[in-house]
Amino acid sequence: MAVLVIAEHDNASLNDATHKVVTAAAKFGGDVDILVAGEGAGDVAAAAAKVSGVRKVVHVDGASVAKQLAEAMEALVVPMMSGYDAVFIPATTTGKNMAPRIAAKLDVMQLSDITDVIDTDTFERPIYAGNAILTVKSSDAKKVITVRGTAFEAAGEDGSASVEAADAPAGPFKSEFVSEQMVKSDRPELAGAKRVVSGGRALGSKEEFDRLIVPLADKLEAAVGASRAAVDAGYAPNDYQVGQTGKIVAPELYVAVGISGAIQHLAGMKDSKIIVAINKDEEAPIFQVADFGLVADLFNAVPELTGLIGKD
Repeated sequence: MAVLVIAEHDNASLNDATHKVVTAAAKFGGDVDILVAGEGAGDVAAAAAKVSGVRKVVHVDGASVAKQLAEAMEALVVPMMSGYDAVFIPATTTGKNMAPRIAAKLDVMQLSDITDVIDTDTFERPIYAGNAILTVKSSDAKKVITVRGTAFEAAGEDGSASVEAADAPAGPFKSEFVSEQMVKSDRPELAGAKRVVSGGRALGSKEEFDRLIVPLADKLEAAVGASRAAVDAGYAPNDYQVGQTGKIVAPELYVAVGISGAIQHLAGMKDSKIIVAINKDEEAPIFQVADFGLVADLFNAVPELTGLIGKD
Protein backbone atom coordinates (compact mmCIF):
# COMPACT_ATOMS: atom_id res chain seq x y z
CA MET A 1 0.00 0.00 0.00
CA ALA A 2 1.31 3.46 -0.90
CA VAL A 3 0.17 7.08 -0.69
CA LEU A 4 1.15 10.00 -2.92
CA VAL A 5 1.30 13.45 -1.29
CA ILE A 6 1.28 16.47 -3.61
CA ALA A 7 3.60 19.12 -2.22
CA GLU A 8 2.42 22.68 -1.69
CA HIS A 9 5.18 25.12 -2.67
CA ASP A 10 6.05 28.28 -4.60
CA ASN A 11 8.99 26.78 -6.55
CA ALA A 12 11.36 28.24 -3.96
CA SER A 13 10.31 26.80 -0.60
CA LEU A 14 8.19 23.95 0.73
CA ASN A 15 4.99 25.08 2.46
CA ASP A 16 4.40 23.73 5.97
CA ALA A 17 1.01 22.43 4.79
CA THR A 18 2.91 19.60 3.11
CA HIS A 19 4.35 18.41 6.42
CA LYS A 20 0.85 18.22 7.90
CA VAL A 21 -0.51 16.29 4.93
CA VAL A 22 2.34 13.80 5.33
CA THR A 23 1.16 13.22 8.92
CA ALA A 24 -2.35 12.51 7.63
CA ALA A 25 -0.98 10.20 4.93
CA ALA A 26 1.03 8.28 7.53
CA LYS A 27 -2.22 7.57 9.43
CA PHE A 28 -3.63 6.08 6.23
CA GLY A 29 -0.79 3.57 6.26
CA GLY A 30 1.77 2.25 3.82
CA ASP A 31 4.65 4.02 2.11
CA VAL A 32 4.43 7.78 1.66
CA ASP A 33 5.90 9.50 -1.41
CA ILE A 34 5.89 13.23 -2.15
CA LEU A 35 5.35 14.68 -5.60
CA VAL A 36 7.12 17.99 -6.17
CA ALA A 37 5.90 19.42 -9.48
CA GLY A 38 7.16 22.82 -10.51
CA GLU A 39 9.77 24.75 -12.45
CA GLY A 40 13.19 25.27 -10.93
CA ALA A 41 12.00 23.66 -7.70
CA GLY A 42 15.13 21.67 -6.90
CA ASP A 43 15.42 23.22 -3.44
CA VAL A 44 11.80 22.23 -2.74
CA ALA A 45 12.51 18.63 -3.69
CA ALA A 46 15.57 18.60 -1.41
CA ALA A 47 13.48 19.97 1.46
CA ALA A 48 10.74 17.40 0.81
CA ALA A 49 13.32 14.61 1.04
CA LYS A 50 14.02 15.65 4.64
CA VAL A 51 10.40 15.28 5.78
CA SER A 52 10.08 12.44 8.29
CA GLY A 53 8.40 9.23 7.16
CA VAL A 54 8.78 9.81 3.41
CA ARG A 55 10.03 6.93 1.24
CA LYS A 56 10.91 8.95 -1.88
CA VAL A 57 10.36 12.26 -3.60
CA VAL A 58 9.24 12.36 -7.23
CA HIS A 59 10.57 15.59 -8.74
CA VAL A 60 8.88 16.79 -11.94
CA ASP A 61 10.44 19.90 -13.45
CA GLY A 62 8.87 21.73 -16.38
CA ALA A 63 7.08 24.86 -17.51
CA SER A 64 3.78 22.99 -17.85
CA VAL A 65 3.59 22.40 -14.08
CA ALA A 66 5.19 25.65 -12.94
CA LYS A 67 1.89 26.92 -11.50
CA GLN A 68 0.35 23.49 -10.81
CA LEU A 69 -2.73 24.21 -12.92
CA ALA A 70 -5.49 21.61 -12.73
CA GLU A 71 -5.19 20.25 -16.28
CA ALA A 72 -1.43 19.76 -16.11
CA MET A 73 -1.52 18.20 -12.66
CA GLU A 74 -4.29 15.81 -13.68
CA ALA A 75 -2.28 14.74 -16.72
CA LEU A 76 0.69 14.10 -14.42
CA VAL A 77 -1.00 12.49 -11.41
CA VAL A 78 -3.65 10.21 -12.98
CA PRO A 79 -1.13 7.91 -14.74
CA MET A 80 0.93 7.76 -11.52
CA MET A 81 -2.04 6.48 -9.54
CA SER A 82 -1.56 2.96 -10.89
CA GLY A 83 1.12 2.67 -8.23
CA TYR A 84 -0.77 4.32 -5.37
CA ASP A 85 -3.86 3.62 -3.30
CA ALA A 86 -4.52 7.28 -2.46
CA VAL A 87 -3.41 10.80 -3.23
CA PHE A 88 -3.41 13.30 -0.36
CA ILE A 89 -3.53 16.99 -1.29
CA PRO A 90 -3.40 20.09 0.95
CA ALA A 91 -6.81 21.82 1.15
CA THR A 92 -5.33 25.07 -0.14
CA THR A 93 -6.36 27.20 -3.10
CA THR A 94 -4.03 25.22 -5.36
CA GLY A 95 -5.05 21.86 -3.93
CA LYS A 96 -8.77 22.56 -4.13
CA ASN A 97 -8.34 23.54 -7.77
CA MET A 98 -6.63 20.33 -8.90
CA ALA A 99 -8.28 17.68 -6.70
CA PRO A 100 -11.76 17.65 -8.33
CA ARG A 101 -10.29 17.16 -11.80
CA ILE A 102 -8.04 14.33 -10.63
CA ALA A 103 -11.00 12.64 -8.92
CA ALA A 104 -13.21 13.05 -11.99
CA LYS A 105 -10.60 11.54 -14.31
CA LEU A 106 -10.18 8.60 -11.93
CA ASP A 107 -13.99 8.30 -11.69
CA VAL A 108 -13.97 8.34 -7.90
CA MET A 109 -15.55 10.41 -5.14
CA GLN A 110 -13.38 13.19 -3.76
CA LEU A 111 -13.05 13.26 0.04
CA SER A 112 -12.75 16.94 0.98
CA ASP A 113 -11.20 18.75 3.91
CA ILE A 114 -10.66 15.71 6.11
CA THR A 115 -9.65 16.24 9.74
CA ASP A 116 -8.92 12.63 10.72
CA VAL A 117 -8.11 9.24 9.21
CA ILE A 118 -9.91 6.36 10.93
CA ASP A 119 -8.75 3.63 8.55
CA THR A 120 -8.03 3.21 4.85
CA ASP A 121 -11.71 3.62 3.96
CA THR A 122 -13.05 5.86 6.75
CA PHE A 123 -12.41 9.54 7.36
CA GLU A 124 -13.80 12.47 9.32
CA ARG A 125 -14.60 15.93 7.96
CA PRO A 126 -16.41 18.96 9.41
CA ILE A 127 -19.88 20.01 8.26
CA TYR A 128 -22.29 22.80 9.27
CA ALA A 129 -19.43 25.29 9.69
CA GLY A 130 -17.56 22.88 11.91
CA ASN A 131 -20.41 22.30 14.35
CA ALA A 132 -20.71 18.63 13.42
CA ILE A 133 -18.21 16.00 12.33
CA LEU A 134 -19.23 13.71 9.49
CA THR A 135 -17.75 10.21 9.27
CA VAL A 136 -17.34 9.24 5.61
CA LYS A 137 -16.68 5.72 4.34
CA SER A 138 -15.48 5.28 0.78
CA SER A 139 -15.47 2.06 -1.23
CA ASP A 140 -13.45 3.54 -4.11
CA ALA A 141 -10.29 1.63 -4.97
CA LYS A 142 -8.39 4.91 -5.35
CA LYS A 143 -8.83 7.73 -2.85
CA VAL A 144 -8.51 11.43 -3.75
CA ILE A 145 -8.34 13.37 -0.49
CA THR A 146 -7.85 17.00 0.46
CA VAL A 147 -6.55 17.54 3.98
CA ARG A 148 -7.31 20.38 6.38
CA GLY A 149 -3.80 21.04 7.65
CA THR A 150 -4.88 22.69 10.88
CA ALA A 151 -6.16 19.31 12.12
CA PHE A 152 -2.76 17.57 11.95
CA GLU A 153 0.64 18.15 13.51
CA ALA A 154 3.48 18.83 11.10
CA ALA A 155 5.82 15.93 10.34
CA GLY A 156 9.42 16.34 11.43
CA GLU A 157 12.46 16.92 9.24
CA ASP A 158 14.79 14.06 10.07
CA GLY A 159 14.15 12.06 6.91
CA SER A 160 16.53 11.09 4.12
CA ALA A 161 14.30 10.07 1.22
CA SER A 162 15.63 9.48 -2.26
CA VAL A 163 14.78 11.93 -5.05
CA GLU A 164 13.70 10.59 -8.44
CA ALA A 165 13.20 12.70 -11.55
CA ALA A 166 10.15 12.28 -13.79
CA ASP A 167 8.97 13.97 -16.97
CA ALA A 168 6.46 16.81 -16.98
CA PRO A 169 3.30 16.47 -19.09
CA ALA A 170 3.82 17.96 -22.52
CA GLY A 171 0.54 19.76 -23.15
CA PRO A 172 -0.70 21.99 -24.67
CA PHE A 173 -3.72 22.38 -22.39
CA LYS A 174 -6.94 24.29 -22.85
CA SER A 175 -6.16 26.62 -19.96
CA GLU A 176 -2.92 28.46 -19.41
CA PHE A 177 -1.38 30.71 -16.81
CA VAL A 178 -1.61 34.39 -17.76
CA SER A 179 -0.49 36.47 -14.77
CA GLU A 180 -0.83 36.95 -11.04
CA GLN A 181 -0.65 39.86 -8.64
CA MET A 182 0.85 38.90 -5.30
CA VAL A 183 0.44 40.98 -2.17
CA LYS A 184 3.92 41.61 -0.81
CA SER A 185 4.23 41.83 2.95
CA ASP A 186 6.85 41.36 5.64
CA ARG A 187 4.18 39.79 7.82
CA PRO A 188 3.79 36.03 8.28
CA GLU A 189 1.46 34.35 5.78
CA LEU A 190 -1.99 34.22 7.38
CA ALA A 191 -2.78 30.52 6.94
CA GLY A 192 0.49 29.37 8.50
CA ALA A 193 1.16 32.12 11.06
CA LYS A 194 1.85 31.27 14.69
CA ARG A 195 0.10 34.45 15.85
CA VAL A 196 -2.87 36.22 14.28
CA VAL A 197 -4.61 39.49 15.19
CA SER A 198 -8.04 39.85 13.57
CA GLY A 199 -10.39 42.82 13.50
CA GLY A 200 -14.13 42.94 13.07
CA ARG A 201 -16.85 45.31 11.94
CA ALA A 202 -16.92 47.02 15.35
CA LEU A 203 -13.76 48.91 14.36
CA GLY A 204 -15.99 51.12 12.24
CA SER A 205 -13.67 52.04 9.37
CA LYS A 206 -10.54 51.08 7.46
CA GLU A 207 -8.69 53.92 9.16
CA GLU A 208 -9.48 52.56 12.62
CA PHE A 209 -8.63 49.02 11.49
CA ASP A 210 -5.19 50.19 10.35
CA ARG A 211 -4.71 52.38 13.45
CA LEU A 212 -5.56 49.69 16.01
CA ILE A 213 -5.02 46.24 14.48
CA VAL A 214 -1.80 46.80 12.55
CA PRO A 215 0.31 48.18 15.46
CA LEU A 216 -0.85 45.36 17.74
CA ALA A 217 0.04 42.80 15.07
CA ASP A 218 3.44 44.47 14.64
CA LYS A 219 4.15 44.20 18.35
CA LEU A 220 3.18 40.52 18.39
CA GLU A 221 4.94 39.79 15.06
CA ALA A 222 1.59 38.43 13.95
CA ALA A 223 -0.34 38.08 10.73
CA VAL A 224 -3.39 40.31 10.26
CA GLY A 225 -6.83 38.79 9.77
CA ALA A 226 -10.38 40.06 9.56
CA SER A 227 -13.95 38.87 9.85
CA ARG A 228 -16.09 38.62 6.74
CA ALA A 229 -18.10 41.64 7.89
CA ALA A 230 -14.91 43.72 8.11
CA VAL A 231 -13.81 42.58 4.66
CA ASP A 232 -17.23 43.25 3.14
CA ALA A 233 -17.18 46.73 4.66
CA GLY A 234 -13.83 47.44 3.01
CA TYR A 235 -11.76 47.59 6.19
CA ALA A 236 -9.37 44.88 4.98
CA PRO A 237 -8.59 43.05 1.70
CA ASN A 238 -10.20 39.71 0.84
CA ASP A 239 -7.06 37.69 1.56
CA TYR A 240 -7.28 38.76 5.22
CA GLN A 241 -10.63 37.03 5.70
CA VAL A 242 -10.73 34.28 8.33
CA GLY A 243 -13.67 31.90 8.36
CA GLN A 244 -15.60 29.25 6.53
CA THR A 245 -15.38 31.16 3.24
CA GLY A 246 -11.91 32.56 3.97
CA LYS A 247 -8.72 31.20 5.49
CA ILE A 248 -8.80 28.37 8.02
CA VAL A 249 -6.21 29.12 10.71
CA ALA A 250 -5.02 27.41 13.88
CA PRO A 251 -2.24 29.59 15.30
CA GLU A 252 -0.71 29.36 18.75
CA LEU A 253 -2.34 32.72 19.55
CA TYR A 254 -5.46 34.24 17.98
CA VAL A 255 -6.55 37.72 19.08
CA ALA A 256 -10.10 38.66 18.03
CA VAL A 257 -10.78 42.38 18.29
CA GLY A 258 -14.34 43.62 17.85
CA ILE A 259 -15.49 40.29 16.41
CA SER A 260 -18.83 39.02 17.68
CA GLY A 261 -18.15 35.41 16.72
CA ALA A 262 -20.53 34.50 13.92
CA ILE A 263 -20.61 30.77 13.21
CA GLN A 264 -18.85 31.26 9.87
CA HIS A 265 -15.94 33.02 11.56
CA LEU A 266 -15.64 30.51 14.39
CA ALA A 267 -15.36 27.71 11.81
CA GLY A 268 -12.12 29.27 10.61
CA MET A 269 -10.31 29.86 13.89
CA LYS A 270 -11.75 27.82 16.76
CA ASP A 271 -8.91 25.28 16.59
CA SER A 272 -6.41 27.96 17.63
CA LYS A 273 -4.35 26.99 20.67
CA ILE A 274 -5.10 30.17 22.65
CA ILE A 275 -7.94 32.55 21.75
CA VAL A 276 -8.11 36.06 23.21
CA ALA A 277 -11.29 38.06 22.60
CA ILE A 278 -11.84 41.80 23.11
CA ASN A 279 -15.45 42.93 22.80
CA LYS A 280 -17.70 45.29 24.72
CA ASP A 281 -20.66 42.89 24.44
CA GLU A 282 -20.26 40.31 27.19
CA GLU A 283 -22.88 38.11 25.46
CA ALA A 284 -20.90 37.90 22.20
CA PRO A 285 -20.55 34.29 20.98
CA ILE A 286 -16.78 34.74 20.60
CA PHE A 287 -16.44 34.45 24.38
CA GLN A 288 -17.79 30.89 24.26
CA VAL A 289 -14.63 29.71 22.50
CA ALA A 290 -12.18 32.21 24.00
CA ASP A 291 -9.56 31.14 26.53
CA PHE A 292 -9.23 34.75 27.70
CA GLY A 293 -11.89 37.40 27.28
CA LEU A 294 -11.82 41.14 27.91
CA VAL A 295 -15.14 42.96 28.06
CA ALA A 296 -14.07 46.49 27.20
CA ASP A 297 -14.24 49.26 24.64
CA LEU A 298 -11.72 48.19 22.02
CA PHE A 299 -10.85 51.80 21.20
CA ASN A 300 -9.39 52.12 24.70
CA ALA A 301 -8.27 48.56 25.36
CA VAL A 302 -6.29 47.89 22.17
CA PRO A 303 -3.98 50.96 22.33
CA GLU A 304 -3.36 50.23 26.02
CA LEU A 305 -2.57 46.58 25.28
CA THR A 306 -0.30 47.56 22.38
CA GLY A 307 1.57 49.96 24.64
CA LEU A 308 2.10 47.33 27.33
CA ILE A 309 3.57 44.67 25.04
CA GLY A 310 7.33 44.61 25.27
CA LYS A 311 7.50 46.44 28.58
CA ASP A 312 9.15 44.75 31.55
